[in-house]
Amino acid sequence: MRLSCVVAVGLALVGLVFGAGDAAALNAPHTLHRSHTQAQHLSPARAHSRAAARHAAPAGRTAARAAAPRTRGAARRASLRTRRHVSGERFTASSFATPGIFDGDITAGENPLVRQAAIDALDGMNGTAVVIDPSNGRILAMVNQKLALSPGAEPCSTIKVSVALAALSEGLVTRDTMVHLSGFRMNMTEALAHSNNLYFEELGRELGFERVRHYANQFGLGELAGYNIKGEQLGQYPSEPLPASEGGVGRMCSFGQGVSMTPLQLGAFVASIANGGTLYYLQHPTSQAEVASFQPKVKRTLDIARYVPDLEAGMAGAVQYGTARRLRANFSELPVFGKTGTCSDNGTRFGWFVSYSQAPQGSLVTVFFLEGGRPTFGPRAAELTGAFYKNLWDRNYFAEKAQQTAAVAPAADRGLVAASVGANQ
Repeated sequence: MRLSCVVAVGLALVGLVFGAGDAAALNAPHTLHRSHTQAQHLSPARAHSRAAARHAAPAGRTAARAAAPRTRGAARRASLRTRRHVSGERFTASSFATPGIFDGDITAGENPLVRQAAIDALDGMNGTAVVIDPSNGRILAMVNQKLALSPGAEPCSTIKVSVALAALSEGLVTRDTMVHLSGFRMNMTEALAHSNNLYFEELGRELGFERVRHYANQFGLGELAGYNIKGEQLGQYPSEPLPASEGGVGRMCSFGQGVSMTPLQLGAFVASIANGGTLYYLQHPTSQAEVASFQPKVKRTLDIARYVPDLEAGMAGAVQYGTARRLRANFSELPVFGKTGTCSDNGTRFGWFVSYSQAPQGSLVTVFFLEGGRPTFGPRAAELTGAFYKNLWDRNYFAEKAQQTAAVAPAADRGLVAASVGANQ
């Protein structure tokens, strides 16, 4: 979504459109149909509601682009039952940081270059940035640790990544399976790229709450992500689905209503995607001595490697032409795969963007989480992430990391733990 120069007016107009599609999405059941190449059949077709038909998008790529904005409209709880008040939603929180927001952060064990790049990227916005080495679970930087370690917030559309991976794992769809919705069809790549609510609501209904929760728990939601990280609080995954009157499991899977997720939980999960299936305990060294003695700690191994390419297609699409395309305004030197999320609760708006980069020197996982008012939303978090990667690129981070890797290679041959540490400082 591109904002006009007049931000408030643009968002208000977008809110009207999104809310309209939202009401239709919530009230209209849909049936997922597999392509003709898949043998297994799913549930019989459900009746489409008149409201859903009235707001159905045209077929093909136009439909995907038209459906994309519903992500952020759906995230607004105020629009659950009516569309007329969406544009008047009021936010009482500030999108901009107060002085001293980073005071109290423990930084002695962090990578100072990565930390400064994240602080500069936030550029005064009220939020947190967590940067993780997915090869070992080490937190390289955690900016605004008070917020990063808090009980978390509604994950908004970032929940779609776990739902997509659950559906792939269960053989419900592939990335090319066309899912029939209200008047159009869509596959997983387009649904992730444009963050389509209808698609993921349908996957959630077909999976059912128990399977959705099982995979969410396997991916680390509902449990501490860190290993002895002082002050880390626990996000919650509900033991029961939302009532049908509030959208049920479908609404939980479209943008995570009823779920509380922390930046650390989201970062650890996406790090397991980036590395092919190892869910590490995140560790945050607090001194150089802890950096020198760092050893990875595996929480569990996930059987997801075969599905990562299917996810990557949609997460790459989000950055190239979808909801996270603002990232490319700041950075295009390396491939980045990501997912945005926008929603609000009690006058506070949330903006999420989780991503991982792909570089010869190794990947980075980043979680940018913003809190505030109308200027806060997922595409803005994606834009800041692009600024973060640009900051690292301009400061030769990736080149220096390559040199560090080469320098510690002989030590690695001797089996020293310090080798892997030195390569990732």
